Amino acid sequence: MDNVRVIKNPVVYLNLCVMRDKNTDSQGVRIAARKITRCLLYEAAKNLPLVDTEITTPLTTFTAKTVDPDINLIISPILRAGLIFTDEAIDILPQATIRHIGMYRDEKTLKPVWYYNKVPMEAPNPEKFYIYITDPMLATGNSLIEAIKLYADKGIPIDNIKVICMIAAPQGIENIHKHYPDIEIITAAIDSHLNEKGYIVPGMGDAGDRIFNT
Repeated sequence: MDNVRVIKNPVVYLNLCVMRDKNTDSQGVRIAARKITRCLLYEAAKNLPLVDTEITTPLTTFTAKTVDPDINLIISPILRAGLIFTDEAIDILPQATIRHIGMYRDEKTLKPVWYYNKVPMEAPNPEKFYIYITDPMLATGNSLIEAIKLYADKGIPIDNIKVICMIAAPQGIENIHKHYPDIEIITAAIDSHLNEKGYIVPGMGDAGDRIFNT
């Protein structure tokens, strides 16, 4: 699929199996999810702009590449399951700001219902903003569309906004690209389909319940 990057890595495959297995307990699911998250974030970070900086080692001084310190890097997890990305994101990208987005899915309409929005209202110099919206499961895509809209409406270039998920359904990918055809989705797996309740098959069940043991 265009604008979808599936991370084909043995570490990812191994931990997807652990995470999906119905016999894996919540601690095991969390550990596996964090390992997958780290791989996904490394891939997403390839779009960050670099600048030259002077570094002095114990042996010499030289010019090295580093992430541009003048950008605004935002990780936006969709609560609650998206929280699994937060600790890994801060470790890998300590300059990032975490901006939580709170939505739950109405089980009858499958539409997102807002309950929390921690996204800043202003985005001066929007071209300097880089956004990673995280949610373990891309099912219908409705919540992610709302999250993308929050940032796109501030003038942030679509090329600077990435959707990061562990498991995606074809219907969700198609739905997002119907509204935002140029946005890149980074995922560890594209599964078969959604069932009549809007759950990904084969999937892993309810990601929030399995991660947080609820």
